[in-house]
Amino acid sequence: MDDDDLVNSTSKDVALIQAITAVPAILDVICRTTGMGFAAVARVTESRWVACSVLDHIQFGLPAGGELELETTICHEIRQSQAPVVIDHVARDEVYCGHHTPLKYGFQSYISMPIFLKDGQFFGTLCSIDPNPARLNTPETLSMFKLFAELIAFHIDGAKTLARSESQLQEVREISQLREQFIGVLGHDLRNPLNAISMGTMLLSESPLEPEDKEVVRMMDRSISRMSELIDDVVDFTRGRLGGGIPIGEKLPEPLEPMLWGVIGEMSAVRPDRKIETTFALSGEVSFDRKRLSQLFANLLSNAIFHGKPGTPVQVRATGGGVEELKLSVSNAADPIPPEVLARLFKPFSRGEPSGHQEGLGLGLYIASEIARSHGGSLSVISNEQETIFTFVMPASPL
Repeated sequence: MDDDDLVNSTSKDVALIQAITAVPAILDVICRTTGMGFAAVARVTESRWVACSVLDHIQFGLPAGGELELETTICHEIRQSQAPVVIDHVARDEVYCGHHTPLKYGFQSYISMPIFLKDGQFFGTLCSIDPNPARLNTPETLSMFKLFAELIAFHIDGAKTLARSESQLQEVREISQLREQFIGVLGHDLRNPLNAISMGTMLLSESPLEPEDKEVVRMMDRSISRMSELIDDVVDFTRGRLGGGIPIGEKLPEPLEPMLWGVIGEMSAVRPDRKIETTFALSGEVSFDRKRLSQLFANLLSNAIFHGKPGTPVQVRATGGGVEELKLSVSNAADPIPPEVLARLFKPFSRGEPSGHQEGLGLGLYIASEIARSHGGSLSVISNEQETIFTFVMPASPL
């Protein structure tokens, strides 16, 4: 670690200790209990001694963030020995009576307890000094300092763990956003080659071909349509995730029923074997984005057709409109959707239960719910033994 990194790291440690609200109270208890006039939490590295938090009643003159020359401190020795140092009376202490640190700083009593983090790393010391002797070398005082040092270490570990988690979360968010942006750009750029292929198949379909060749062209055309739908879903998904919802065009007032019949006709052409029963009681015009609401309805109808029990009709009901709340529901007879699947049904890439129709990305219902939200409405589902019913509700159009 170079000098700049060391300075930055130590500055963060000072800020970390000052953010621990218990530290000032700890220093105050130490001074009141021992009678000492100065107490501090110090960050001690192999090259620096920095005061992180200070309580100074003796005008020692060292503020929080202030530094002492490392070699002039006893904490430097504690960092090497990993053991506390307690001095009741420097002048009578056989080890420290001639020590350079008391002589330099003018104290007679001293206690310093090492602070070890959860991984065993030496952080610094919880220390206290006073120009007068004090009775410190007692089990009660040592236990108190040890307990406070462990409490400070606990807070430091917690704060560092939280900081790491927040950093990792931010990194995950940035990666996720880049991934979604990439997907959106990829989906957009895939349209050009797909359009070229589509143009080619259209030209081939207009050429004189053998029957088997025409079937190949028709199969290619169906695959192009399917790929186009998948690209649309991906682009819509990315817009919804990055832009706070799927954007809609101008909502124009018009009758809803023609749009519904148009989608039903398209679905019936694809699956003529599935009966679609309708009940419409619509009144007045509805302000909506025709393209997007058609997409919502098509997703619901397709889902009901492909997941419903064979031989049973799909029910489409629409009521309201104009000055009344619009309610559009699509239901089918099917096995009940399990609660755990129901809970995530409108989330992206959710496919529900495995079935024979698993061509999509699992985005259809998510996109439908986002379109509903973009229209100021909501999309809900109820699934039981009798039926599974999806209901889109939209507030009445303003007068």
